[in-house]
Order: sequence, then structure tokens, then C-alpha cells
Amino acid sequence: MKITVAKNEKVFDTIAASRIAGTICANPYSVIGLSTGRTTGNIHREVCRMHAEADFDVSKVTFFGLDEVTGVDREYFGACYAMLRDEICGPLGISENNFLMLPTISDDFDAACKAFTSELTRRGGIDFLMLGLGENGHLGFNQPGSPFGGIAWHTVMDSRLEARIRRETGLGPDAPLGGATLGIRDIMHARRIVLVAKGDNKREIVKAMLEGPVCSDVPASILQLHPDCEFLLDAVAAADINIKSLR
Repeated sequence: MKITVAKNEKVFDTIAASRIAGTICANPYSVIGLSTGRTTGNIHREVCRMHAEADFDVSKVTFFGLDEVTGVDREYFGACYAMLRDEICGPLGISENNFLMLPTISDDFDAACKAFTSELTRRGGIDFLMLGLGENGHLGFNQPGSPFGGIAWHTVMDSRLEARIRRETGLGPDAPLGGATLGIRDIMHARRIVLVAKGDNKREIVKAMLEGPVCSDVPASILQLHPDCEFLLDAVAAADINIKSLR
């Protein structure tokens, strides 16, 4: 198990961004999965800064989103498409053909999820996947209780996130909201994973993820079994774990 603890937020963002940039430099045809949220936004912007400084080739790389909010317009600022476009894919000049996302609206999400994973397979599979850690241990929209053998699917979202999206979009209680996401089996097939977590609100779940049993109650605990997963934490998120015993 590889655990990296950054001494502060700036170092955290720089290390995480270097993992993405390094993957691209090592293989310009890489297929790279990204996550959205408060933890990853600055990481994406740091990748753009590195690119502006070093000008490495991004013309052939494929970026894709781990998951997507459903039931909203993809231009809604809280949609994963809009966030990844604005934070990294737009600034890097990634073409739409090399920026793959699950849909926000679909008449058949099962078919859309299958088409999405088929396209990732056609491009050679997932070379690198950066994951954020949910406060309840979720990965993407794979909430506690999600099957470890699950593939890409359309599911529900956390009730707090749903309430916030309804406030921001003005959608009423009867308007369907959910999440499309790679399944845990898809995630585990990624060749390399970096999970990022920072802040005091992640201390408890980081401990459960790394020191607790591998169980579906904490979906991220399955990453203990991945052959090439790095857990990148800031000092606050790592405060309660016994790093020496885990290494």
C-alpha cells in the first residue's frame, strides 16, 4: 500500500497534478479518468499551469469523467462535464473527441453506460484514474452498499448533494435526479489509481478506508486490494492513521 502525505495544500495539489502530467508525458496516448469536487479543482488548474510552463503534448490524450450528475443540463455549473471542461479540458485545448463523459440526459442510461465503457475499452482501457473520496467512502456515485462487482450504472446520489442541486437549479421535488458512474469493477480495472483526500472532514473516513475491513459499507476500502493505488493525503486527513503499520 502506497501512502503519500503532503505537508500542506499547495504541495498536495502539486503532487497530484504531477501524477497526471507525468502520465501524459510517459504515454501521450494515455486514457485518463478524472473526478470533480472541492478536492480536485485546484489539481486540474495546476496541471494546466504545468502545461503552460512545460508545453508537453496533450493532443492525443483521452480525458474522461468518472461520473456525471443526471437530470440536469450539462451546461449547469455543477455538472461534471462543465467542471472538467472549465477546469482542465478547455484550458488544455482537448478536443471533444478526446473528452468523454457520461450523459446528463438519456432515454436509456443502461445503453449509454455500456457505450461509454465500450469506448474506453476501444481506446485501450483506463491507464490512470484519479479518485476523490466521499465523506461516506463513496467512489463516484457508488454509495455505501454498492456491489464490488458492479459495472457502469445509473444510480442515486447522496441526499445532501441532491438537495443542493435542487436549490441551485430550481428543480422541484418531482424532477428526477441521479448519477451515472463507472462501477467499482470498472474502477478496479484501471491500471493505476491515485486517490486524493484532504481536510478534517475526511479524517474519519480515511481511517476506515485504510485501516478497516474491505467491505461495501466503505466502497473505497476495496482500493486496499488494487495492485497500483497510491493514497495521496494531506497531513490533516492522515492525522488518525498509523502510517507505519500500513506500509
